Amino acid sequence: MPMQIQNPTATTRCNELDLIAQHLPLDNATVLELGCGKAQMTRRIAERFPTVRIIATEVDQIQHANNLETQRSLNEVEGNPHPITFKLSGAQAIDAPDNSVDVVFMFKSLHHVPRELMAQSLQEIARVLKPGGLAWISEPVYAGDFNDILRLFHDEKVVRELAFQAVSDAVAAGTLELVEQIFCNTESRFADFNEFDQRIIQVTHTNHQLDDALYQTVKTRFNAHVVTNGAAFENPARFDVLRKPYCAL
Repeated sequence: MPMQIQNPTATTRCNELDLIAQHLPLDNATVLELGCGKAQMTRRIAERFPTVRIIATEVDQIQHANNLETQRSLNEVEGNPHPITFKLSGAQAIDAPDNSVDVVFMFKSLHHVPRELMAQSLQEIARVLKPGGLAWISEPVYAGDFNDILRLFHDEKVVRELAFQAVSDAVAAGTLELVEQIFCNTESRFADFNEFDQRIIQVTHTNHQLDDALYQTVKTRFNAHVVTNGAAFENPARFDVLRKPYCAL
């Protein structure tokens, strides 16, 4: 059955960490997260699965430095016996030995990889995974109210399609095997527009340049979704679960 980029009939709300717990064997696993950003999911994984060993990479030097400082402070306070290892690197050149990782995560990060390096990144994932190791690649579906606001200043339609095509090509070539695709809605919450501005517009990995008119348009569109307890969005998402073949083709 061919891979699907979206499934409009899938409207169930899901929690990604719960899905991971259901579908991935993480006990005592060595985990690699590519494009960890502010490392929010990294820390949630460490808390939810305390026996995992996590290597988290980020290509943005500013955010990587912030991650190192934050983790240093956490380790000093908590005495964490299994600290997260942060590395500065891109998915196209992973600083890890062959066959050394049980699980690779990419949380909404494949479409941020330069288009000419997406295929190479998937080859790198296959290289570092142990035979039978799994890759969890989550990507936002190009639909929904939140996407409609985002595309006012940062339209990701093309790069999301390219990311999907890169995964499809890797599966077709036998570089990775498709285990399953999961479609459901995740939730994004913001207390107000200021939080949206800080988390989405003022990121360091992308230079969003909005003139005053566009900024006000985005603010107006966002504020239309604000109620007493903030704004909540149902975001359609796709989770591709891939496996490194036990025997290379």
